[in-house]
Amino acid sequence: MAEPRYRRILLKLSGEALAGKGTHSIDPNMLDYYAEEIERVHRHGVQVAVVLGGGNIWRGNQAIARGMDAAQSHYMGMLATIINALALQDASGAPGYLYTRDDRH
Repeated sequence: MAEPRYRRILLKLSGEALAGKGTHSIDPNMLDYYAEEIERVHRHGVQVAVVLGGGNIWRGNQAIARGMDAAQSHYMGMLATIINALALQDASGAPGYLYTRDDRH
């Protein structure tokens, strides 16, 4: 196997990517898919940082346009992002960072 071109990468996933074919919520199959893909890259010695959105749960701009307080809407968006991050972290089987499936507790 050739040496990876990059030692570290940043992966940006939209919240909608976790919804799969649905329009809202989180599709467990999509969580598994992304966790497995990230693990595959990690097994090649690449450190992966993930930036994850929350648009599958909350659309803050739409709420603001309907008159919701902007700060409140942004707080809700941050919570949606945290929910998605916790779901992806759980799918990876590791607290804090990704392990391979064989390392799960």
